[in-house]
Amino acid sequence: LHPLHQLNILSFSGIQMRTFHITWMTFFVCFFGWFGIAPLMPAIRADLGLTEPQVGNTIIAAVSATIFARLIMGKLCDTWGPRKTYTALLILGSLPVMLVGLAHDYTTFLLFRLAIGVIGASFVITQFHTSVMFAPNIKGTANAVAGGWGNLGGGITQLAMPLIMSAIIGFGFVKSEAWRLAMIVPGLMMLVMAFVYWKYTKDTPEGNYDEIKRTSATKSDISFWKSCADLRVWALAIAYACCFGMEITFDGVAALYFFDNFKMDETEAGFWAMLFGFMNIFARAVGGIVADKVGRKYGMRGKGVLLALLLTIEGAGIMLFALSGNLTLAILSMLTFAMFLKMANGTTYAITPFVNPKAVGVISGVVGAGGNVGGMLMGFLFKSQSISYGQAFMYIGGIVAVIGLLLFLVNFGKTVTVEQVEAELQTA
Repeated sequence: LHPLHQLNILSFSGIQMRTFHITWMTFFVCFFGWFGIAPLMPAIRADLGLTEPQVGNTIIAAVSATIFARLIMGKLCDTWGPRKTYTALLILGSLPVMLVGLAHDYTTFLLFRLAIGVIGASFVITQFHTSVMFAPNIKGTANAVAGGWGNLGGGITQLAMPLIMSAIIGFGFVKSEAWRLAMIVPGLMMLVMAFVYWKYTKDTPEGNYDEIKRTSATKSDISFWKSCADLRVWALAIAYACCFGMEITFDGVAALYFFDNFKMDETEAGFWAMLFGFMNIFARAVGGIVADKVGRKYGMRGKGVLLALLLTIEGAGIMLFALSGNLTLAILSMLTFAMFLKMANGTTYAITPFVNPKAVGVISGVVGAGGNVGGMLMGFLFKSQSISYGQAFMYIGGIVAVIGLLLFLVNFGKTVTVEQVEAELQTA
C-alpha cells in the first residue's frame, strides 16, 4: 500500500481514507475537551467567584500548555508513531477533562485548565498522520480538510456544551453541579475515540512502525535542533502564529466584542462569533487546495508567496474590522479576514511536510506550537486594562500585515527534498 494521490472524501475504504476520517473526527472530539469549558465560563465564573484577570489567566493557561505538548507530540510521531501517540494523548487528556469538576477554587481550576491544554497537541498528530497517508500532490489539501473539519469542533462545542449543561439542569441538578457533570461528556467521547484510533488506524499505509522496516525517507534520524536550524521552520512558525494564533484568540473574545460594541444580547453575539468558526467547513480546505495547485505550477517558492499574500490581506482585514463603526461592516470585514486567515492555516500545512521529509513530526510540532505562542501573546493584549479590544485588533492587524510582507523575502524552495523529487516523477 502507498500514499494516496487523490482525496475522495466520500470514501471510507482503504487504510488511508479510514485513517483520514478517523483522525479528523478525533481532532473534532478533542476540541470538545479542549474548549468545552469556554462556553460554560459564565456559570464557572459565578460558581468559583473568579475575577476578570483570573478568567484571562485561565484562557492563557489553556493555550500555553499546548505549546510544549505540541513540541513533544511532534517528536513522538516521528519515533513512536501517530497511532500510539494519539491513543495515549486521548486517554491521558480525558482525565483532567472529566475531573475538572473537582475544582473548587481558582488555583485548582487553573491547574486543571493547564492540564487540559495538552489536548491541543492533537492537531500535530492529525497533520502528521494525514501527511503520511497522502502523496505530495494532494498532501496540502488532505491536511487542510482534516485540520479544518477538526477545527469545526471548536465552533460546535460553543453550542453543544451549554445544551448538555441545560439538559443536566433539566434532571434536577443546580448550575454549579451541572457544569461539572457536563465536562464528563467530552472526556467519555475522547475515551471512545482512543479505542477507535487504536483499533482501526495504522501508522503508515504499509503498516505500523513496529511491523514494517522503515525506509530512510520515513525514519527520523535528524535531531530536534538540526531540524529547527532551518530558517523556513521558524518562518512557518511565525506565519502560523499570525493565522492560527489569531483564530484561537478571536474564538475567545469575539462574542464579548460583539456584545460590548454593538449592544446585542449573548445569543446574538454568540451567533456572529460562531459564524467565524463555521467557516472552517471550507475555508481552510480552500487554502490547501489552492496551495497544492500553486505548488504544482510554481513549486515551494510559489506556495511561500501565496502564504505571504494571504497573511498580508488577513492583516489588512483585521485592521478594517477594528475600525468598523457598524455591525454590517464588522461582519463583512470579519468574514473577509476569516477567509484569508483560514486559507493561510491550510497553506502553512501545505508547506510544512515538505521542509524536511525526515523530520515531518518535529517540524509539524514546532510550527503548531508557533500558532499557540501567537495565541498566548495576543491573549495578553486582550487582558490589558489600558487598551480596548478594538485597539488590540488594530495592533494585531498591523503586525500580521508586516509579517506577511516580510514573508515574501523567504524562499521556501531553496533545497530539493525527497518528496519534491517524488512529486516531479509523478507529474512527469
